[in-house]
Amino acid sequence: MAQTTRIAVTPGDGIGPEVVAEAVRCLETLRAKHGLDLEWTRFPWPSHAWHEEHGESMPTDALAQLKKYDAILLGALGDPGPMDDPDRYLLPDSISLAPLLDMRKGFDQWVCERPARLLPGARQYLADERAKDIDMLVIRENSEGEYVSQGGRLRKGTPDEVATQMEVFTRKATDRIIRYGFEQARNRAADRVSEGRTRTFRTLDGRTCESQVCLVTKRNALRYWGDMYTEAFDEISKEYPDVATHHELVDAACMKFVQSPWAFDVVVASNLQGDILTDLAAVLSGGMGVAPSCNLNPTDPDMPSMFEPTHGSAPDIAGQGLADPTAMLFTAARMLEWLGRKDPAIAAAGKELFDAVAADLAENSGSRRGTHEIGSAICERLSR
Repeated sequence: MAQTTRIAVTPGDGIGPEVVAEAVRCLETLRAKHGLDLEWTRFPWPSHAWHEEHGESMPTDALAQLKKYDAILLGALGDPGPMDDPDRYLLPDSISLAPLLDMRKGFDQWVCERPARLLPGARQYLADERAKDIDMLVIRENSEGEYVSQGGRLRKGTPDEVATQMEVFTRKATDRIIRYGFEQARNRAADRVSEGRTRTFRTLDGRTCESQVCLVTKRNALRYWGDMYTEAFDEISKEYPDVATHHELVDAACMKFVQSPWAFDVVVASNLQGDILTDLAAVLSGGMGVAPSCNLNPTDPDMPSMFEPTHGSAPDIAGQGLADPTAMLFTAARMLEWLGRKDPAIAAAGKELFDAVAADLAENSGSRRGTHEIGSAICERLSR
């Protein structure tokens, strides 16, 4: 008998509770329809409200509590609004967003995976018709690099203040994120073949392959970790002769994401550079309102992975029922597909949710609907 799959639901701040509520409605619909062995628990933290009451964003044993779950579904963190309240409880980003880093590091969620595919109905920001073919997966190293929080401030608040921020890169983390990128490139190529879609990418020696991995660094200026990434990439690529390889400096990658995003398949980047590239890729594939995000630990099944949309807490519209839950619902679909590694029925439910959200997006392109209305429309599709 399959073990119950457990989800920790953390709605967070701003529009987070609103969009998470619609995701939970869809989960309830799918659970009832298919008899899924799935349950979830809501937590009032991390959030501004919890910090205002307790003086901390989440309890000291928060990670120990969350570790009991198979996945974490997070809404949004940050300024909760409303914007017209000058006395609202505000926290600096370094405090309000700290739980994200705590969870990523505490559960070794070393992969941040963000798909960027322009689906029918999503807003196309680029005029070039080839932009309809945008279909990339940006993989961000999520455990170290620029976000290790090592450093400090000396003589703080004085004219002689000095701030240091250290970057830390290890060969172990470098190897595993690059190898993961190659594995995902192969998986994506196999999926395209099964769907009757093919893509071709040229190798440096003139061959053609059905997948590609592009490594992004800034090795001309950040030479030490850039060279280590490049050397690891060259060595690991020999294990994947069927995958084309490519290298870009991060500034050139940003330019080419805009000029020719359809030329990319899988992109692997460091923590900070991947953070920037994933937001750009999200806009190119329709905007933050449709972009999911996954923080994964592929190597330790006892550690929960965390799923969040790429958008923020949108304090300007919080509490008004105006937030589009599409990104949150796509994120929930990705979560179910990930959890489906242990239970195929849950994976199938994730695919069903993705298809329902995609169909709703295509059918209602450009229409203005409220949060609950969109959630109801998708639940209705799932109930058919």
